[in-house]
Amino acid sequence: MERILDMIAALPPVVVLILVFLLPALESSTLLGLVIPGETAVLVGGVVAHGGGLPLWAVVVAATAGACLGDQIGYLLGRRYGPALLARAPAVARRHLDLDRARRLVARRGATAVLTGRWVAVLRTVVPIIAGASGMRRAAFGWANLAGGLLWALGVALLGYLGAASLRYLERELGIGTHVLLAVIVVAAVIALWRHRARQQR
Repeated sequence: MERILDMIAALPPVVVLILVFLLPALESSTLLGLVIPGETAVLVGGVVAHGGGLPLWAVVVAATAGACLGDQIGYLLGRRYGPALLARAPAVARRHLDLDRARRLVARRGATAVLTGRWVAVLRTVVPIIAGASGMRRAAFGWANLAGGLLWALGVALLGYLGAASLRYLERELGIGTHVLLAVIVVAAVIALWRHRARQQR
């Protein structure tokens, strides 16, 4: 476990910051979030910050900037092209879209949907586009986007930071090694796959 964390922390800081900015920025602007959630890079950024490779504030700033920029682009694309943009998404991406849920959330909650939707990967990807297509005011979306992006970036970066600290503690004090962690990950993946297939069959 210590080796894995050290390998992550050894990544060039500039590369980590670019990823921390880029993945959240591409989530809703290119629908990349349906395949690779933006929080992946932000979590890694938090781990690197714990290892001393980056200041935590830089990770939060980069993640906030990327998240807000990406959602703003998604919003503008929604205003320009509307729901047709989502209809043209690749088939593999459309299978993960829950457009009805996202539309209901935006219709009922407005700017609050932008705040709450940021914490759910699929909604985070499509809510900005739907907000733009539904005609939400730019000012309302802008403030909700900024607040949601900042809170999300801070929360996810701290999760990576504190998670790295916890893993190092468990490794040192309890002797929990890499093989145990990998076994837990494999079991969790099998359970998730089984539940996904069960839902598809229903």
